[in-house]
Amino acid sequence: MHAMAQPSLDDRAAIADLFARYMWALDGGDVEALVACFTEDGALQSPAVGEHRGHAAIRGFATRFAAYRRSGAQLRHVISNLLMEVDGDRAEARCYLVVFEIRNGASRLLGPGRYECILRRSEMGWRFENRLVVMDHDYVLEGI
Repeated sequence: MHAMAQPSLDDRAAIADLFARYMWALDGGDVEALVACFTEDGALQSPAVGEHRGHAAIRGFATRFAAYRRSGAQLRHVISNLLMEVDGDRAEARCYLVVFEIRNGASRLLGPGRYECILRRSEMGWRFENRLVVMDHDYVLEGI
């Protein structure tokens, strides 16, 4: 993280809410709620699903995840240790990530990792400008 200031309590709450809304939208198959977490030119980069830039590409990614869920797999993205710094209308935030897949009554750990994010404040509130996923080891999601 760069030399930025500690966030205000309002910014801290809004950024933590954005992270939570993203996780619930991703795991719940809510395509439009997930797209709304990003700026118009926002990007998602992940070793498991590639790079997606802009709302149309992110919508395509979210649609594939929703179909994966309908195929009988439930993902649970769990984050912790959220750390953030704010500089005006820009912020950097990072956290640890653990992903579980539940299928046919059994769960498996897909891998620990972390999110490294750049955020931008707009009239819509805080949104992801760049969301980088860094996993500690590779895994494959069949059907994504």
